[in-house]
Amino acid sequence: MARVAVIGAGAMGLASAYHALKAGHEVTVFEADRVAGGMAAHFDFAGLSIERFYHFVCKSDRPTFELMQELGIGDRMVWRKTSMGYFVDGRHHRWGDPLALLTFPKLGLISKIRYGLQMFLSTRRNDWSSLEKVNARDWIVRWSGQRAYDVLWRRLFDLKFFEYADNISAAWIWTRIKRVGTSRASLLQEELGYIDGGSQTLIDTLVDAVENHGGMLKLGARVSEITSENGRVTGLVVDGAAQSFDAVISTVPTPFVSKLVPGLSAEAKAKYDAIRNIGVVCVLFKLGKPVTKHFWLNISDADIEIPGIVEFSNLRHLSETVVYVPYYMPQTHPKFGRSSEAFVAEAFGYLQKLNPALQAGDLLASQVGRLNYAQPVCEPGFLAKIPKVQTAIDGLQIADTCFYYPEDRGISESVRYGRLMAQAIDDPGVWRAENR
Repeated sequence: MARVAVIGAGAMGLASAYHALKAGHEVTVFEADRVAGGMAAHFDFAGLSIERFYHFVCKSDRPTFELMQELGIGDRMVWRKTSMGYFVDGRHHRWGDPLALLTFPKLGLISKIRYGLQMFLSTRRNDWSSLEKVNARDWIVRWSGQRAYDVLWRRLFDLKFFEYADNISAAWIWTRIKRVGTSRASLLQEELGYIDGGSQTLIDTLVDAVENHGGMLKLGARVSEITSENGRVTGLVVDGAAQSFDAVISTVPTPFVSKLVPGLSAEAKAKYDAIRNIGVVCVLFKLGKPVTKHFWLNISDADIEIPGIVEFSNLRHLSETVVYVPYYMPQTHPKFGRSSEAFVAEAFGYLQKLNPALQAGDLLASQVGRLNYAQPVCEPGFLAKIPKVQTAIDGLQIADTCFYYPEDRGISESVRYGRLMAQAIDDPGVWRAENR
């Protein structure tokens, strides 16, 4: 039995704690926030318990299903037929199936055939290694053509990655296409899922499982240092006090790592510092009427400076319309430091452009969530930039959402990595098998 410290009570940290406890270890989880859950945590939104940042489930998310089944909440998965739309140059268009593509007026027939073929083959592809060093823009243009890229993709890339937009990994984009593209009830019908009660259902069940197995969860506990001696982890400094541990699992964002672990070599610290992250300002609305009939609406319009909206109430059964408007941008962007009121006003104005029937009285509630480090920037060749999960300090494992590459951030990858990190406490060979 080892004394294990887990830093971070998001899905990955809680899953690693749960599996480590099952293996017989003594585990304490430290979370700087006052609530568990990380990006999956809920808050009280004018009487509705809902995630601060939206989550949805696809049919390929097996680690989520396996964990829920093990925890006894497998029956809490809900599947719903959903749809996607495109708002281009002031007009709405249906999207996401072959018929929608064929009737889309902004592309010629050849472009439609090329685009459809690329999407179809992407859902059938399993090996991403040949895409790992390929630029996503070049990959899309080569297959679908410049016109398809300019109409369907350019604005989305520019408004999510800004100065990094032309240097994103094709492997990373491919996994997003495949994950959603394979979550379907039929060729013509997308089907996505959510956990009954929201992500908090899984978080609360994991917290209960950790505590029922004898683990400790310390909220509002700020870890300032991971200590080590002679190449071996020795513990943590928590709220100014040193605590001893035999093993440490860190799930904090990579930008914090080099300062958090002074015992790492300068070369190792430089690898963490080289991973770029962009932030997010996510505006959440409760509205008196729907904006669209779609779960996800992509936007390619010169007058709207967001790449899309998520109308969450078109996935999760809710009594009122709930819409997320995410602004992804580097922290250096002039908009990032604006007030919450400015974001709410601008985002609601965009919703009124999407649905002119929306009136000021339809804005029932709003909330703004911010994260400085929300989305890793995965450029071509990103795999070589990711440090090993098992660090050069014996007993110290470090991972965050960028380690999921080429998979994007999500609960499924979080709980999968949590299980692997727990296993690696006793068997470091786990990571050799994963090549991480």
